[in-house]
Amino acid sequence: MFAIVEISGKQFKVIEEQKLFVDLLPNEKGSKVSFDKVLLLNDGKKISIGTPSISGASVEGKVINHLKDRKVTIFKKKRRKGYRVKNGHRQSISELIIDKIKFNGSNSKKETKKTNQIDKKTTLKKTDSENKDKINDLSLMTLTQLKDEAKIKQIKGFTSMKKADLITALLKNNKN
Repeated sequence: MFAIVEISGKQFKVIEEQKLFVDLLPNEKGSKVSFDKVLLLNDGKKISIGTPSISGASVEGKVINHLKDRKVTIFKKKRRKGYRVKNGHRQSISELIIDKIKFNGSNSKKETKKTNQIDKKTTLKKTDSENKDKINDLSLMTLTQLKDEAKIKQIKGFTSMKKADLITALLKNNKN
């Protein structure tokens, strides 16, 4: 089981019992922290994607230590001017250990897509479904069969038409 969490503006992939280094948190050493902005949750069977975050999901951890990151050297130079400046910087960071990944509710995109598809299917009119059946029947036919059909219905210029054009011409002729 893993989750993608936003901690102080950055996204991290976390697993239980994982050690993690993040930007300095205001919490003290040994204190527990909880992050509610879970963007993705994978429990091995089901993937839940938040819009933008998953409600009811949280990640709990413990602050182990406050440290400084490795030194970053900043060197500026302008050639032929004699200008050289060398600076360094060490970012303050917090060391966390992830204890639990909690998930109570369900706010996955898969479930919302299924409900949207069911709503769309119930709102279709009978004429739309009949037209779709005709389109499916015509799309299963070969080009020569479509041309024969167009010849029977006396459609002009059917010999130079492509399959898609023939299907649209036959559908227009059926409506008239």
